[in-house]
Amino acid sequence: MDLLNTLVDKGLRRELPTREEALAVLATSDDDLLDVVAAAGKVRRHWFGRRVKLNYLVNLKSGLCPEDCSYCSQRLGAETGILKYTWLKPDQASQAAAAGLAGGAKRVCLVASGRGPTDRDVDRVAGTIKAIKEQNEGVEVCACLGLLSDGQAERLREAGADAYNHNLNTSESTYGDITTTHTYADRVDTVNKAHAAGLSACSGLIAGMGETDEDLVDVVYSLRELDPDSVPVNFLIPVEGTPLAKEWNLTPQRCLRILAMVRFVCPDVEVRIAGGREVHLRTMQPLALNLANSIFLGDYLTTEGQAGKADLEMIADAGFEVEGTGEVTLPAHRASAGAGGCGSHEGGGCGSHEGGGVCGTAAAASAPAPASASASEPRTDLVAVRRRGAGTDLAPNA
Repeated sequence: MDLLNTLVDKGLRRELPTREEALAVLATSDDDLLDVVAAAGKVRRHWFGRRVKLNYLVNLKSGLCPEDCSYCSQRLGAETGILKYTWLKPDQASQAAAAGLAGGAKRVCLVASGRGPTDRDVDRVAGTIKAIKEQNEGVEVCACLGLLSDGQAERLREAGADAYNHNLNTSESTYGDITTTHTYADRVDTVNKAHAAGLSACSGLIAGMGETDEDLVDVVYSLRELDPDSVPVNFLIPVEGTPLAKEWNLTPQRCLRILAMVRFVCPDVEVRIAGGREVHLRTMQPLALNLANSIFLGDYLTTEGQAGKADLEMIADAGFEVEGTGEVTLPAHRASAGAGGCGSHEGGGCGSHEGGGVCGTAAAASAPAPASASASEPRTDLVAVRRRGAGTDLAPNA
């Protein structure tokens, strides 16, 4: 297919595809899907080999968010039944992080619900970063705390943060349809603040909220312009109790096309499969590793994820390898230009859905599929609220 040959050539040269080419990827047929994956896989392997970076989320403060992001289980007034708790203490957060690091994670993503941190919150997170780094040599730490005020990114950098996550989520033209309590421009401003402070910028999107192909291309091109080191791709988890609970618009094939398009537009950045991979990619998750070079290990912010052991087995069985702490994630030309690659999760961010910070809604894939389930039916059986790990007395899933 001439289109795919052209996109591979452009990806190897870091040349931006045309909007028409990006839209054509999303419009390919199921008959051409494996060709699309193979082509994008060439670009992924050229820049990242067969390495998969593992990231681990620690939800420092869950629920009680004043923002009204439609996709988020932690949004204002949500009746979603999620865990709700205030700030974890540094030793509690460090203990939670240790579980993910023991499971093979290279980066810890510290996430807190809310519009944005107060200066006292920044001090609190700084203490947590110090505790984690003192106990885990070589660990990367990404903060995801919502909209930043002047000077806060610099303080996080001084405290030892390596990266900051804040997702754009969707196109500028449709942003007002999903959130009214802050603007698209607010999000762009926070990503720019992270960049300016020398933090590795991490910013991504959420697919499956009813957006058009044009919206998806718009937000990915906006991300390319912002030039983050990491782009988490979230697939909406329609959690009961949120305004988007009935938006079951994705199939595994659609998810693979979206990931391929992101890889072609952002060939040399860390593309992370974030919230929703278990729910929407399902048994096609291993195929998606040919497109993305980063995932989250274990559970997400407010929902359960695939068992950590199953994540590791999936990576090995698919012929990939876990990226070690001594390896540099980004290609040399990017790693030498900035702070390193970011990685984070949900509706936004540290690769996971956000409500100011990032409200997570990714789900578990532990329940067997009903024999009668078809690809087009909502898989509500795969959505499980997190009841273990941070904020509980139960061991985390890592």
